[in-house]
Order: sequence, then structure tokens, then C-alpha cells
Amino acid sequence: MVTLWWVLTLLTFLSSEASGANAGVKVKLTVKGLEYGHQIGIATLQEKLKSIKIPDMSGSETIFPFCKVSYSLTGLQILNLGLPKSQVRLVPGTGVSLSISDAFINLHGNWRVKYLRIIQDSGSFDLAVSGLTISTTINVKSDGTGRPMVSGVNCQAAVGSAKIRFHGGSSWLYNLFSKFVDQALRSTLQKQICPLVDEAIDEMNPRLKTLNVLAQVDKYAEIEYSMVESPVVSNSNIDLSLKGEFYNIGQHKEPPFSPNPFSLPPQDSNMLYIGLSAFTINSAGFVYNSAGALSLYITDDMIPSGSPIRLSTKTFGAFIPQIAKQYPGLMMKLLVKTVKEPTITFEPDNVTLQVQSAVTAYAIQPNSTLSPLFVLNLNASVSAKIYVEGVKVAGTLTLNKIDMALAKSYVGPFEVKSLNNIILMVLKIMVIPKVNARLEEGFPLPAIGKMNLVNTQLQILKGYMLIGTDVQFTP
Repeated sequence: MVTLWWVLTLLTFLSSEASGANAGVKVKLTVKGLEYGHQIGIATLQEKLKSIKIPDMSGSETIFPFCKVSYSLTGLQILNLGLPKSQVRLVPGTGVSLSISDAFINLHGNWRVKYLRIIQDSGSFDLAVSGLTISTTINVKSDGTGRPMVSGVNCQAAVGSAKIRFHGGSSWLYNLFSKFVDQALRSTLQKQICPLVDEAIDEMNPRLKTLNVLAQVDKYAEIEYSMVESPVVSNSNIDLSLKGEFYNIGQHKEPPFSPNPFSLPPQDSNMLYIGLSAFTINSAGFVYNSAGALSLYITDDMIPSGSPIRLSTKTFGAFIPQIAKQYPGLMMKLLVKTVKEPTITFEPDNVTLQVQSAVTAYAIQPNSTLSPLFVLNLNASVSAKIYVEGVKVAGTLTLNKIDMALAKSYVGPFEVKSLNNIILMVLKIMVIPKVNARLEEGFPLPAIGKMNLVNTQLQILKGYMLIGTDVQFTP
């Protein structure tokens, strides 16, 4: 029953209780995606059914007056099993159903008979089972830990016919009582099929238990993909509403803002659609800012050796003379630190990031003591390019403009505009590349198993970005 594995595993993000809050991430599984899951799984189900065991059979029948024939059938082996017609479909408000029709099984075995008390004969036989039908519904519920548990319900199986043909000896005689054997074989098969189907469904549970609703991003953050409401099943898709919120590792503190409601557009050309809201990205900014990860010390050895601008009181003294007078011949250090979490905005085909930072300049004394020189308030407008890499979302930033204001000076008043070029250089050459290096590592999308995304497209819409993708699974 791995036929529906990847479909059902999407429901692994089911939380033990739905909170009813707005979703930060939405996922839509289309009929195309459902059909892909059906295709990759039907072969596995076929192999599972090949494990059907037909026990040795024996009995006796009277085929002519006063002629009692004792028989035994042994060593039955499946030679071929086919599931030529199968279908999965969404059942609105319920789940997923699977139906199989016109399935067949071909078996081979040995026979032995004894009649008229002294006559014995033996040979082989072929058994052709046709018109096999199977139907079942797969139920998904929480196991109480926020992970899913699946079970099969209402499984039904029926065997249309089981035709046996004997070979060897006086086979024409033994074909006469084949109808008595047919019924026993049909009964044996029908008793085994549904337990095997239910067993295949149950075998998914250990795999599902290994999945976690929390995906670690790095040493600072993890992202939660638990459900905020139950899945919505319609005729055309399964819609999942996920929390999609970043948290500090081991500390789930809510940010001072909430996700805005949004809906995915009705599209079906891809198997899967994932909508990531601005809330999700902004919750990441809140987490990293809270962890103190959005700060960076800039030192002179980080500036390219060929640059005429150095982090020294001599260089800055050219713009602020009192620095060179009070702290002659010293190297400097800059601390660039956000004072508030960055805010990202999604507008159609446009992503912008607003960052409020402070730049604190220090003179490095011969004994390594830091003497503060000034603090600048810095508002930066940044453009972002977002893309999908593997099963992660990544990005790069481009600095558009900055606005500076003097927050505090320890060397007396000075004209802030005189530092515009040097601060721009520091941001473009040292800060932005380091931020981009981290962004290029990306953060995980809601993924299941060994899932690869193919034919992926990303659109920036109002309030969220939409990822449309097909899916491939590797063993």
C-alpha cells in the first residue's frame, strides 16, 4: 500500500490539536500529484501481493457413481501477478480511496490423485485467477504525539474466477472435478488479500514515526511545520495549512506579529504547490535578531589589501578630524548590529527587505581596550532575490540605499554625510557578502522522505511567494 505513501506522508505535519490560527505556509497537492504517488506505489503493492501463500490442499470428490477421488494440491507458486487497472481518488471530507479491478494471478503447482482405491496418478497444474477486485480507504489520524498514524478501513476483495488446468497423467479426467477445487481456492485467496493490504498500510507507520514536525535550520533556529487546522480534501486537491514559523532552538517564543490570511490560486499544472508567507520569513528575522546572530564585527583585516580605505583613526580622521587628534595612529573596529528584526515585504514580482541597524565605531587601544567613537543609526533598503535549491529556499541580497543619522558621538559633533561612502563600502564589501553566504545555505521546505523537486517555478505574489513544482522520489 505504498501506492499512497507520499500523499499520506504530506499529512505528517498534522499536529495533535489544530489551533485554528492563520497559516504561515500552505501546501496544495493536486490530482496530478496524487496520480504520481499512485504510479510509483502500485508496483510495490504488486510485490506485496506476490507474498500470498496458498496452503497445500487435499480432499475428496465423487465424480462418478461409486467412484470417489482423493486429491492433494501442493507446492503452489505465483508465476505472475498483474494489476492492470487501478485508481486512486480523493474523497471530499474523508481521505483517499484505492480501487483495483481486473487483476490476475497465475500460479503453478503439483497434484496427486487416488481413485478406485488402487489407482494413483500425479502431475502439475496451472491456476489462473482473474477478475480480482480490491477496494480500500486509508484513514489518517494523530498518534497523540503530533505524528500521523495510518490504517486501512473497509477493505473488500473479490475473486471473479479461479480456473485450474491439470497436466500429466489422465488430465482429461481430473479437469472434470476442477470446479470443486475452484471454489476452495477462491475462498483461500479472498481471505488473504485484505489482511495483506492492511499489513502494507500498517508498514508505513514506523516510517512515519521517524518524521519530525520540526526541521532544524542551523544552530540558532528551527522551523515548525505542524498543522493549524485539519486537511481539507476536495475533488481536485488536498489543502494543508501549516504553521510555518521559525523558533529559537528549544525556545518557542512567539513574535510580536501574526500571519495574515492568504489563499493559493487554483492551479493544477504541477503536482505540488507551496505558499510561503512573508510571516514565515519575518519570523526568521525575529528569531535571529533575538539570538543576537544579526551582528558582525568588522576589522581592518577583512578589507581587501589593495583598498586605499583602512579601518584606522587616520582614515576616519580625514572625515572627522577630532578622531585623529584624540586617538592618533590606532586601528579601529566597527560593530554592525540590527536594533530590530528585519522586515520583508512581498509585492507582485518584487521582494524588499527593510533593515534598521546601528553601527558603532571603536578605536583599538594598544592594550586591546575598545574606546567608543560614535554610534550611527542606519536604515537600509535591500532587494532580495529568492530561489529554490534542492528542497530548500535560498536567496541573495542587493543593497539599494542607506539613510544614516548620528545617534551618539564620543568625539564631538560631525557631519554624518561625510561617512556615507565609507559605510556603503563596508556594507557592500563585507556585510552583504557574509549575509548572502548564509542565505545561500537556505532553509528547508516541508519535505517528505527522499523527495526531489523538479520543474520548479517560483512566483512572488502579494504577501507570499508561490512555489509550483513536480516531485520525484529516490529509493
